[in-house]
Amino acid sequence: MINLPNVCQTKSNQVYVTFYIQEKRFRLYNGDKFNIPISPNSFPVSRRFQMGQLLAAEIYKKLLYGIKPSEEAKGVKPKHESDLEYLTGALKIKLRESHSNHHQKALKYAYKKLTEGLWGEEITKAYVEKVLSTYTNNTSFNTIRRNLNILFVKAVELGMKENPAKTIRPRRAKAKLHKSYNNISGILQEIKHFDEKLYLCCLLTYGCLLRPHREIRELTWGDFSADLSHIHLSGSRNKSGRNRIVPVPSYIRSVLETGARNHNMFSGTAAPHNADYFKTVWGRFKKTSKLLEEGQTLYSFRHSGAIDIFKRTGSIVKLKQAMGHSSINVSLTYLRGLEIAELTEEDMPMV
Repeated sequence: MINLPNVCQTKSNQVYVTFYIQEKRFRLYNGDKFNIPISPNSFPVSRRFQMGQLLAAEIYKKLLYGIKPSEEAKGVKPKHESDLEYLTGALKIKLRESHSNHHQKALKYAYKKLTEGLWGEEITKAYVEKVLSTYTNNTSFNTIRRNLNILFVKAVELGMKENPAKTIRPRRAKAKLHKSYNNISGILQEIKHFDEKLYLCCLLTYGCLLRPHREIRELTWGDFSADLSHIHLSGSRNKSGRNRIVPVPSYIRSVLETGARNHNMFSGTAAPHNADYFKTVWGRFKKTSKLLEEGQTLYSFRHSGAIDIFKRTGSIVKLKQAMGHSSINVSLTYLRGLEIAELTEEDMPMV
């Protein structure tokens, strides 16, 4: 009588199938000995046992037909993938998940930077630190480190022995202060006379608190409601990765001249301007401006809009919603960077 093979799992989450033939025990980590193309340990940890059961069932069929393993070995050692193969598999899985295009590009960039100078297929903590050491800017260092850690966590789930970035500490990043505008109307008029597209971009950055270089640059007329009162942003096109509905103030609606719904509102075609378009135009404006002050940037319009909302509403929740932040903690950090006083004289102890 032939018994159904058993499926077992080691402490390190390696799955194998065990069975006996004439009192001789076999332990197989894959179906190679029976020409069965199933390797449970190439799957994520959560699916390995299930794939082990499938392998056991296929082996049982072979045994019923009298087919024996191709070698009488005590067992076949598990076939380990290299660190690089695990990392590559992790990237493929993360790219299939529901993330924004921005996040996917960031993961691919981190993967490229890590692997382009890799000799061999082993990834050590020392090598990861060497790659990260090329980033002198703390914010860039932390961004690459965070995205690599995301990939390594997934790679460990797939079977990689350890996460080499786990104990690498982030650097303390200095908040970049975009100095707010005291004379919004004046600076907007100066921009309007310089470039109409840049003017509209700045209006949307200030009035709708959208991010200029992607969220605004990629806007189509189809993103607006029929009466132009709202903008609908899909999660794949904004930093937070969530769908957003943004109100459009009347002073912005009054200057909009709509086009075909599938056309970009700045290029007038189906394709948007290149990624550096507004950065380039802003750079030209800076050279001619008589009102622009040190530390004031294109993003200063978004910061100025944030200050205005917070001062008028006093609501951090509304500010979070308007800016599309992932959490209130992000908005609080944002306000601290803008140096908004959290206490007034009336809040202080009285005698």
